[in-house]
Amino acid sequence: MQSSWFRLLGATRTKVATLWADAAHCMRLVFVVLIGLTIHSAGAQESERRFKVLTQDEMTPAQRELADNIRSGPRAAVAGSAANASGNSVGSPFNVFLRSPELGDPLQRVGSYIRFKSTLGMRLNEMAILITARYWNSQYEWFAHHRLALQAGLDPQVAQAIAQGKRPSQMKPDEAVVYDFSHELHHNKRVSDRTFKATLEMFGEQGVMDLIGVNGYYSLVSMVLNVDRTPIPNGGALPLAPLE
Repeated sequence: MQSSWFRLLGATRTKVATLWADAAHCMRLVFVVLIGLTIHSAGAQESERRFKVLTQDEMTPAQRELADNIRSGPRAAVAGSAANASGNSVGSPFNVFLRSPELGDPLQRVGSYIRFKSTLGMRLNEMAILITARYWNSQYEWFAHHRLALQAGLDPQVAQAIAQGKRPSQMKPDEAVVYDFSHELHHNKRVSDRTFKATLEMFGEQGVMDLIGVNGYYSLVSMVLNVDRTPIPNGGALPLAPLE
């Protein structure tokens, strides 16, 4: 009887070991498949890019000069910026700007002012960029600036509401002014007297112009990114869901 019990125990242990081995093998297969899908997704997104990322050797002298201007500006100090994506190239939208250096250089200088010298300050500026990215459904623009907006102090719930196409319910007074002005400008192509008055009182005439500028410049950037089909790095998921 005892001998039968030991034989049964031994057989059970063998079956358990076999099951564990099979499970480990399956997990390895799943891991390999997931890695393969990730690589394929990243490759598929990158293959959809319309403007090839130019290396330094592929650039004309004018393009190299523009790339150097972009890399030597204040964007280069921002971690993850398209300006410092690689020492041998620049990411989009700048990669697309390179196709027309005489246009691209003034554009990047306008963008540099808007990003780093605007009278609105970083938090409100980044909020306006998110509003613009949502309006244009610019996935890469949202991806690139969402983290910057949060780092600048924008409430994550405010950003989430914008992503969902909703008016955030808990905004600071200056954020409410930026939202109303930007939303009306994009959707109505003008702003009401009431909204203009509130914006003027909050930010002054230069602030109104800077707010128009950030919405306008990043509309152009969103157009560039959408035409280029700039992919999310490493095959990442699209951050913006379609709005109903």
